[in-house]
Amino acid sequence: MEQYQIWLALGTLALLGVSALANDVVVLTEDNFEKEIGQERGALVEFYAPWCGHCKKLAPEYEKLCTSFKKAKSVLIGKVDCDEQKSICSKYGVSGYPTIQWFPKGSLESKKYDGPRNAESLAEFVNSEGGTNVKIATAPSTVMVLTTDNFDEVVLDKNKDVLVEFYAPWCGHCKNLAPTYEKVASAFKSEGDVVIANLDADKYKDVAEKYGVSGYPTLKFFPKGNKAGEDYEGGRDLDDFVNFMNEKSGTSRDAKGQLTSNAGIVASLDALVKEFVAASSEEKKAVFSRIEEEVEKLEGSSKRYGKIYLKSAKNCLEKGSDYPKKEIERVKRILEKSISASKADEFTLKTNILSAFA
Repeated sequence: MEQYQIWLALGTLALLGVSALANDVVVLTEDNFEKEIGQERGALVEFYAPWCGHCKKLAPEYEKLCTSFKKAKSVLIGKVDCDEQKSICSKYGVSGYPTIQWFPKGSLESKKYDGPRNAESLAEFVNSEGGTNVKIATAPSTVMVLTTDNFDEVVLDKNKDVLVEFYAPWCGHCKNLAPTYEKVASAFKSEGDVVIANLDADKYKDVAEKYGVSGYPTLKFFPKGNKAGEDYEGGRDLDDFVNFMNEKSGTSRDAKGQLTSNAGIVASLDALVKEFVAASSEEKKAVFSRIEEEVEKLEGSSKRYGKIYLKSAKNCLEKGSDYPKKEIERVKRILEKSISASKADEFTLKTNILSAFA
């Protein structure tokens, strides 16, 4: 009886979970498609496949759209899994994913959407077709906005690596890039010497012309050592931008802005740490002195990381060889808690460097 009650409770929770997920986006199937579409409200429908990369990329934007329109009673935002509902997708001529179609109120005849795949552009289309006036709620941007007043101050700063997007507000490709570019800025917001910025090239034509911008979006990278600017010719997915900035700026961030396992590692010090770990108690002191000398030679962020190496080596001398393992376990417990981004960075660096000693 007790086991039955547990299963019943779990089943109820599962149903509640499904209901919660379905609050914003209506999941359409063969059973409910014509009960929902062509009725008393217009409908935007995404035909997708679970394995489709472009569909996965659209998912957060579509979810943002759904959330914004959930109080608009005259519009339905729905989706169809074409792997499961093949007959519906075949009926509406779906041959690629994602396909987005608009169904007017009272009609099962659809109109294909061919615009940019971001929440703002989709909302503009739905508002136009459905007679609504819904705006997408946006979080504060982490992209640095450039103008003629601050361009030189920000971009030509020899202490900063700066990626600049030259865009035009009316440009479809720019609108499509916007949510990805925002994520790039968010990923590097904790890096003091990295700036992700954009400039309205339609408004500030003189600046755009100065840097040879003739199409939108144009992306240029202004590293610390070359303020003439370099054309960015890489891919335009989030990982492409993150990998590019890590390579050019010497950072170690992932797409979520978290430090990777390579963050803080200094090759010359790692080599000395291997000697330090293998040395006898007396020999360790001599290697420690060499680590001190190497840290003195370092500059910039490497100097900061070197101080962590030095402190770790000193603690190993004072607290014994099992110190790194115990300290890593302690720090990992802290990282599992809710802490600030700066603290998470601090502890991740410490863990990465301590791993060399363990």
